[in-house]
Amino acid sequence: MRPQLGISIRSDLGHSVPVQSPSGVELAGLAGLLIAVPAVALLGNSGRRHTGAARRAHLILALGGALATAAALAGVLSALITDAAVPRVSLGSAVGLGTAIGTLLLLIGTAMLPGAAESPGAALRHLIDGVVIAAAIWFVGWVLFSAPTRLLGDATPMACPSILVPAGLAVISLGLTIVLALHAHRPRLTTVRVAGGVTLVAAAAVALGGGICQDRDFDVLCGSLLLPGGLFMIARAVKVADRPVEVVGDVSERGTAYAVVPMVAMVGALGWHLAQGGEFDFYGYLGASVEGFALVARQYLALGDVRRYTLKLRQSEAHFRELAHTDPLTGLANRRGLQRALKESQGPEEPLVLVGIDLDGFKTVNDMRGHDVGDAVLVEVGERLRRNLLAGDVAARLGGDEFAVLMQGTAEEATLTAHRLLAVLGEPYEVEGISIFLSASLGVADTGELIRDADLALRYAKQRGKNRVERYQARYDELLRRRGTLESELRHAIDREQLRLVFQPVVALPSMRPVGAEALLRWHHPTLGAVRPDEFIPVAEDSGLINRIGSWVLDNACKQLADWLAKGHDVWVSVNLSPKELHAADYAGQVADVLAEHGVPAQRLVLEVTEHAVATDMEELIGRLTELRGTGVRIALDDFGAGYSSLSHLRTLPVDILKIDRLLVAEPESRTGEAAPLVDVVVRLGHRLGLEVLAEGIGTPAQRVAVVEAGCRLGQGSLFGWGVPAEHLEAQLDGLRTGTRPAPQPRNEPPKGVTARSQVVSLGPGMKQLRAVLPTDPAFGAMASDQNVGSVDSPSEMGQG
Repeated sequence: MRPQLGISIRSDLGHSVPVQSPSGVELAGLAGLLIAVPAVALLGNSGRRHTGAARRAHLILALGGALATAAALAGVLSALITDAAVPRVSLGSAVGLGTAIGTLLLLIGTAMLPGAAESPGAALRHLIDGVVIAAAIWFVGWVLFSAPTRLLGDATPMACPSILVPAGLAVISLGLTIVLALHAHRPRLTTVRVAGGVTLVAAAAVALGGGICQDRDFDVLCGSLLLPGGLFMIARAVKVADRPVEVVGDVSERGTAYAVVPMVAMVGALGWHLAQGGEFDFYGYLGASVEGFALVARQYLALGDVRRYTLKLRQSEAHFRELAHTDPLTGLANRRGLQRALKESQGPEEPLVLVGIDLDGFKTVNDMRGHDVGDAVLVEVGERLRRNLLAGDVAARLGGDEFAVLMQGTAEEATLTAHRLLAVLGEPYEVEGISIFLSASLGVADTGELIRDADLALRYAKQRGKNRVERYQARYDELLRRRGTLESELRHAIDREQLRLVFQPVVALPSMRPVGAEALLRWHHPTLGAVRPDEFIPVAEDSGLINRIGSWVLDNACKQLADWLAKGHDVWVSVNLSPKELHAADYAGQVADVLAEHGVPAQRLVLEVTEHAVATDMEELIGRLTELRGTGVRIALDDFGAGYSSLSHLRTLPVDILKIDRLLVAEPESRTGEAAPLVDVVVRLGHRLGLEVLAEGIGTPAQRVAVVEAGCRLGQGSLFGWGVPAEHLEAQLDGLRTGTRPAPQPRNEPPKGVTARSQVVSLGPGMKQLRAVLPTDPAFGAMASDQNVGSVDSPSEMGQG
């Protein structure tokens, strides 16, 4: 008991109330509590400096620390000025309740710290896990402190049940500290320090409540020192509590020893307590009940986690299953999705039809413009398919530029749909300000193995010239086997010397004198026989053999041209150029090397490019052709009038010759009675643009007359000869040189406004030769006054100077 001073204070009733003199221990405790005030200020300042979840947690910690400190200060000051009899239950209860509320807020703030838990649900699980451990500690403490053990003897604070609340929070704080030490995310030490500080504050609440209740100065001193110590520990730890944490897994995936060990401890303590003759009183029942309800609540939360996890797993499984059947680029079904749709749609209701789709020339777009542009084109293809299909139809991307459409209906209906899709997919694709022109090939199958049969029909459509629709037929299987045989044998055709060149003459009009020749490739197989070029050339392009075969053709054509030039024949040779060859790396350099190897003047070689090459990418095509013209060779645009080129292309393409397609030459008479009126238009157009014009496919005298009347100066076709071996054409040229063939008479009057571009060269007494030159030939500008050269009053017959 504290000594009383000889001083009294008169109350309102006239009685004197003695004032007790505080001891040094009490003053030390009061001073210790005052130290807690800066710790609370540090917590508040930390909360203001942080943001987000860390800010909320820090402010709650500051509020809890402030309440605990205020309750402790009020309790100690009240104990200093009161002389209430011991035990002072009311005052102790007030102090214990106030500090307990502050401790509870500290616990909540700890659970909300970044790194303590990955979600509010996980924070709640941590708290319940702490209660599980706390109930076990409570129960074991009840065994140790109650009869018959009475570990503290007469110091057991049974006379102040008000400290039960802070004592319960103390053990909960200890349990939470243990749980966070086991389960918190890294950096784990920070969160554990905060929880440890809360435990010290809770222990201080117990000591203060019990010390004030039973008037124990030492307990009050311990509580007064533990409280600021715990708050400073919390304030120091929260400075780094908002740093990035490493999530190492869900709580439900970790061990449950924290629940098993407390249960074992409770069972062991209860057994020992009963063996010593102890009784199972209210406090023991309270600890066991809390433990049981905490475990049930934890199990309930665990079951909820399992249900949510199972639902999430099912949703993820469904999502990934759908992804497994969906093309990630276009959002259409993929091959698996198409096969699943086929299985689900099989039934007796309505027949199924599959349309296979493949884009023509798409690889060239990827090679020239990059895969980003190619992907954009594929996305647009998917959108066009969606917009032009009926409900229930399934569009799929099978890979690369290959698509398919599964629909219900007859083959005739599917064919009509396929033609509509052909027109839709053939419209220009606008990507990054560039117009990309593509066509498509489509195959329709309505019986058998739909995917396989549609693919066969699609491949047959590409073999027949692309940009068309083909319906599956049984003979396609035989064609497929033949195509495989052709591809296999074509790989060895060069080494086995099965390839040869024939030359179809190009004549000057109207004289019909050969001035050049087109090199045509022929393949004669010992067992397959003569294989048509329109059959094996597509095989070579698809199999990647076209570059090697094209190099062989160029080399042999230049070799033959060099031989003719060495023998004095004034001719040029044209070679067909595949788009894949044109876009090969350094193709212009390869051409220059071949010309140099055989000593052929570059202007004697003409490279023919089909209009299909124009449909890919104009800028890239112009660049490639410009490189080729830089070597000195001539460029001819083949099949003009039957492809994709336009007037704007003619103004920009670096070409020298227009080859009029045979379909225009064979055009029937128009309503005006004029034969082949479009030939006249193309010839005039070509001349206005400074181009030479060559009409191919001339097969009748009437067609020759129409071409000549149109002003065309060069002709090619069966009327002038088919493709023949080099020696046959050479014999024809030799006959012209020796004069065995009479020269045809020129027209009496040239067309008005046409400048003569031909030259007549005197070969000897009584002999003259008509010599045609290209505009870019060095001899083209020779003076007509030359004693050996004179101009003629007829259209020029084009050759090579």
